[in-house]
Amino acid sequence: MAIRYISTRGLAPTLNFEEVLLAGLASDGGLYVPDRLPRFTPEQIRGFRGMRYNELAFEILMPFVEGSIPSADLQTLIDAAYAEFLHDAVAPLVQLDHNQWVMELFHGPTLAFKDFALQLLGRLLDYMLERRQQKVVIMGATSGDTGSAAIEGCRHCKNIDIFILYPHNRVSEVQRRQMTTVAGSNIHNLAIEGNFDDCQAMVKASFVATPFLPEQRSLVAVNSINWARIMAQIVYYFYAALALGGPDRAVNFSVPTGNFGDIFAGYLARGMGLPIDQLVIATNRNDVLHRLLTTGEYARQSLAQSLSPSMDITVSSNFERLMFDLYQRDDTAVRELMAAFNDGAINLSDSAMATARGLFSSQCVSDHDTCAEIQRVWRQNGYLLDPHSAIGTRAALDCARHQEQPMVTLATAHPAKFPAAIAEAGVDTVAVLPSHLSDLFERTERFTVLPNDLDVVQQHMASHVTA
Repeated sequence: MAIRYISTRGLAPTLNFEEVLLAGLASDGGLYVPDRLPRFTPEQIRGFRGMRYNELAFEILMPFVEGSIPSADLQTLIDAAYAEFLHDAVAPLVQLDHNQWVMELFHGPTLAFKDFALQLLGRLLDYMLERRQQKVVIMGATSGDTGSAAIEGCRHCKNIDIFILYPHNRVSEVQRRQMTTVAGSNIHNLAIEGNFDDCQAMVKASFVATPFLPEQRSLVAVNSINWARIMAQIVYYFYAALALGGPDRAVNFSVPTGNFGDIFAGYLARGMGLPIDQLVIATNRNDVLHRLLTTGEYARQSLAQSLSPSMDITVSSNFERLMFDLYQRDDTAVRELMAAFNDGAINLSDSAMATARGLFSSQCVSDHDTCAEIQRVWRQNGYLLDPHSAIGTRAALDCARHQEQPMVTLATAHPAKFPAAIAEAGVDTVAVLPSHLSDLFERTERFTVLPNDLDVVQQHMASHVTA
């Protein structure tokens, strides 16, 4: 029986994969999750050993899309998604110490881990929209990397207009230019005079608002509120664990995360049978997840700019998906909690927090310590980390419980995307952009600055949808 998708808040219709791909946020404001997880036995996981990344992706993803995409078509879409990655291994592992590793997730076209999901998502959308003869509007918010990866993944899709909202003057120059220099009448970059949380709130509000687009165009999400984003990220946890002895050896992961999507994929991989002993939540000074695990309180604080802007987030959207499981999939409890969260802070139950602390460790890393970690790894290994990945390796060292088990930090972005942080760390090198981006600073930019006003943004979108 094919997997179906249900809302964390329980009041939206149950969907198949095709429907959930095009829905994004559930109509009740919740997030879609599978009604059950496929589970692999140790024997099945051993059978995945030696597979190339594309082959493994097919095995992991096919159960989630069964009934919506024929197997041959899925393999074709996966092959196309990863064909332009700059490393043949797609997600190579690099050893830093005896049992400390980084998995490089920045060899995609926009040099960030978001390419793994968004290169595939763009192709899945194009496939479904062609089949349905339908046109849609993508609306997404970015704290830096999602926007460029979404644009790159969707820019050739003739049935899509894409609008990316990002906080004006709060992303790195490389991140901004990777979005704003891509030509195309269907690509719209909106610089919002606010922070990432403001952009994210506009996206969520637009999915449950009165329709505002012309010609019955529907909205599709590319943020990790879209289930397909999370699904695609499960694969590289299996890929790393298999390379380091899984399933006959437990492997641990440290994940730089702000919106909780990347590490939630690791949680799902464990639920699918992968022997992960420890998942470390690595945060910057905007430490909503670390504070939650430490105190049990889920609360907003003022957003602070940091050297790791992709994690400058104070509301972790995907935590609702975990909350659904922490409360034994009680959608009524999640609805009540999220309604209360809209009005202020909430406290999770003792049983929910006990479960969460059993599943995750966490650490908050300051800008000062981020720079020190970049310097340490460069000095000891000659390996250059971007600031987000450095937060991951520092948290891995601080939180590791079992020194005999491999600890893999997800290296989420190429260091050349954050030259200011590399300079502040004081290392005696400069990260160079790959050749396909060597002229990035000479390209013409196109973007529109808009106020932090939902009505203004929606009116702008409605008037700029292509015919």
